Amino acid sequence: MKINCVIVNYNDADTVTALVARIRAFGALEGIVVVDNCSTDDSWERLKALEGGKIAVIRGERNGGYGYGNNLGARYAIKVNGATHVVIANPDVEFGEQTLLAMGRMFKRHPDMGVAAPVMEDMEYGGMGRGWRLHGFWGELLAMGPVSRRLFGRFLDYPKGRYKGKRAVWVDAVHGSMLMVSAEAFLECGGYDEGIFLYQEEAALAQRMKTNGYRTVILLRERYVHRHGTSIIKSCESQRRRQMMRHESVMYYMKHYLCINRFQEQAAKLWFGGILAEIWLAASGQKALGMIRKAVSAMR
Repeated sequence: MKINCVIVNYNDADTVTALVARIRAFGALEGIVVVDNCSTDDSWERLKALEGGKIAVIRGERNGGYGYGNNLGARYAIKVNGATHVVIANPDVEFGEQTLLAMGRMFKRHPDMGVAAPVMEDMEYGGMGRGWRLHGFWGELLAMGPVSRRLFGRFLDYPKGRYKGKRAVWVDAVHGSMLMVSAEAFLECGGYDEGIFLYQEEAALAQRMKTNGYRTVILLRERYVHRHGTSIIKSCESQRRRQMMRHESVMYYMKHYLCINRFQEQAAKLWFGGILAEIWLAASGQKALGMIRKAVSAMR
């Protein structure tokens, strides 16, 4: 087994450099491939300084998104470095070498496995990110809305008892911020769908793996931390932009993987509009509450 790690960068050389520093000494990793997605700052020059030994730094021809960058890195790892398994890692994750070894052991035991992942410790939203079911059209819509997700989440997710007392569980999909893929399965499935720029790429990959007969597993006793990027501004406008990008990706996913009809497409657009209204109302309420608190403080 020959494991490589792929890390995609876009204007975030500090975070990438920190991750490389943490994992470069891992004996389980025979190669680290850093992909610069045509950054507009000085990332390329700074990352090239890391190159040497088992670290390769390559550059895409364009900023084609998360899937494009990871496909570029994974193909380099497989075809140039001869990797049999590839770890896809966001720059803002933290994981230990024992987690890589545990995933590697699972692949050795199950040759029909395409994807393995540890449990994600979510540092922005809290909680533990395990695997999830692939939904149909209506399930996908309910899973997107902040309110509908809270109301119907227990019907959309796997039952909690599914994970109790287990070391590993087969699931449909896992979070894409840190996972390991079989090189053979990844190439056979065509890698990530590059029609998706950001968000929903892990669901598309899960669909491709499932269609080609490969299974996905979550390792319940292994953990990694996801910090969601220190550069993300949590303003209303930023949330709105991210949500609109997510809507575009979900619409693409629905059209290409769920084969929705025109009626469903229009229903999805209305639903997306409602979600944006939820975000605006929530942000407006928080702003108003802040103003009230300031006024009360000024009166004291």
